[in-house]
Amino acid sequence: MLSLTDQKEAPVRRKLLTAIAVVAIAGGTATVWAAKADTSSSSGYEPVLDPANFVSTIDNNYYPLLVGRIWVYEGIKDGQTQTDTVKVLDQTKVVAEGITTRVVSDVATHDGNLLEKTFDWYAQDKQGNVWYLGEDTTAYLPNGKTDTSGSWQAGVHDAEPGIIMEANPQIPDAYRQEYLAGQAEDSAWIVAQGGSLTVPYGTVRNVLTSPEATQIEPGLYDQKIYAPGIGLVLEQALTGPTEYAKLVSVTG
Repeated sequence: MLSLTDQKEAPVRRKLLTAIAVVAIAGGTATVWAAKADTSSSSGYEPVLDPANFVSTIDNNYYPLLVGRIWVYEGIKDGQTQTDTVKVLDQTKVVAEGITTRVVSDVATHDGNLLEKTFDWYAQDKQGNVWYLGEDTTAYLPNGKTDTSGSWQAGVHDAEPGIIMEANPQIPDAYRQEYLAGQAEDSAWIVAQGGSLTVPYGTVRNVLTSPEATQIEPGLYDQKIYAPGIGLVLEQALTGPTEYAKLVSVTG
């Protein structure tokens, strides 16, 4: 259960874009306030990244990606149970932007059957921000076919990288996590800092709460909660069908 009694709200320091929604969580109830904003296009969004401004180790407090670390999540998606195993590989990939990224695998299964396999690409700049620079994803369909339509790479077909976690996240920061028109348009906000959360892994404290939305699916909102030194501990849908993933274990 998430406790909000210890959360600290900070004054407005900066926004990377105009927020289109703010989500408040209280007693398990989600209330969404929609604000006027247009994220249906890139609106001039085109970050210029210098490969020389990136480091080889991703040690962001809320998004540490140390080689060999494995997270296991269990939950519900698409009406069925799902297990996600996320592992930081001892592999790198140079994306079209010229940046050397760390490869992270994410394998989703249901009762041992493979549902999806994804290789995500991340890199941390010298300021401590973790950037998301693309993914190679394959969904395994019930008819035996595969679907790779979710794949994208920064610098290819006008795809742009985004921030997956800021170096120093503050309320009410808002930012794009990725951008490829019609395919990858996720944005995130920081709405709460502090408090505790209990998941199967255990009780974590000083958590960071961040809702997400995408212009591709208007009206649908997710929430992610991160713990310092661990990373993502809970992901859940705030609107639409019941979906969630809770951290079960961390090794490495």
